[in-house]
Amino acid sequence: MADEQACKYLIPGLDRGLQLLLAFGEQHKEMTFAELHRLVDMPKATAYRVVQTLEHLGFLERNPRTNTFALGIKVLRLGFEYIASLDVAQAGQPVIEQLRDRSQCSSHLAIRDGRDIIYIARVSAAGSRINQVSVGTRLPVHCTSLGRMLLTDVSRSEFEQLFPDERLPGNTPGQLYDREALWQMVQQDKARGYVIGESFYRHGISSIVYPVFNRSGRVAAVVSILVPSDEIPQSDRERLQNEVSMAADKISGFLGYLSQAS
Repeated sequence: MADEQACKYLIPGLDRGLQLLLAFGEQHKEMTFAELHRLVDMPKATAYRVVQTLEHLGFLERNPRTNTFALGIKVLRLGFEYIASLDVAQAGQPVIEQLRDRSQCSSHLAIRDGRDIIYIARVSAAGSRINQVSVGTRLPVHCTSLGRMLLTDVSRSEFEQLFPDERLPGNTPGQLYDREALWQMVQQDKARGYVIGESFYRHGISSIVYPVFNRSGRVAAVVSILVPSDEIPQSDRERLQNEVSMAADKISGFLGYLSQAS
């Protein structure tokens, strides 16, 4: 009943405009109007008017040479302004810069959005040759060490809502496909309190990941460093873990989290 009442107040034009914008993604960065129309559930004339409106407002841009559409600068601006508005990003940026300086490793801050992680802050180590992600990059949550740590905050029912099928999505060679195996791995990560991923997402790259908690004690984000090696040397492991752990604790404190130790 509540959903039916809420639907009475929906604005059809806004709903259609957002449908069109959401049609763009990694597999559809540029599309002709015909390609775009095939992906949305609305009459052709309606879709045409919506596209014209979005182009006029700067949310879509037309390439006159190929007559294709792509997301406009207004969409990018909204995304970056949202990321910049996050308290965790503001609190975390100087901390991960210090972490980079102390560990000599590239450092990142990421959050979860559904089945994706989003990088909201990053700094590169001097002379790093690792192919770096940029702020705003999305990756599948189940494929990365950062995502595993972010999943430690979800319940079993929430986990199954995220992954309703027993086989996990994707077709990347070497990735984890079994939902139950992922759940068990996440529970081990939760009990341990951190993740060390050695060639988990990318061969030859290791990571150390710790959670950032908000004032409610929920996992708000994760802090990580990238170590350019198949395995983290035992001589450096404890030191690097301590550096990442202290960075996560510092950002958690900025967000109002009081640990049991405090």
